[in-house]
Amino acid sequence: MTSPVYLFDLASRQAQWLAVRQSTISGNIANANTPGFRARDVEPFTDVLDKTKLAMVATSAQHIGFDARHVEGTKVKKSDTWDTVYSGNSVSLEQELTKSGEVARQHSLNTSVVKSFHRMLMSAVRTGS
Repeated sequence: MTSPVYLFDLASRQAQWLAVRQSTISGNIANANTPGFRARDVEPFTDVLDKTKLAMVATSAQHIGFDARHVEGTKVKKSDTWDTVYSGNSVSLEQELTKSGEVARQHSLNTSVVKSFHRMLMSAVRTGS
């Protein structure tokens, strides 16, 4: 019996998260001159992923394992490290553009992984026929 492949579901969830984050960043940029506006961001994708029921599965005992006990995490703090301007607005265009670049890179990586996995599956299907 074969088990389902969750990579596509995971990639879809990350793509949705990236779209929400990009929309939030765009809203921050659009309100860069609004007095009293506080910059927003979404929770990190790792937090979203921790709430899902997806788990890594090894199909062979020889696969490399992952032991979460050896990973040290840090608590993500709200990014208030950038200056607040005289109007009370906390939007930093430089920070928002940096975040936008991060989203673009993550989206590109997501797309590349999905394309590669799709090619691998299609290759396996062709050779298995």
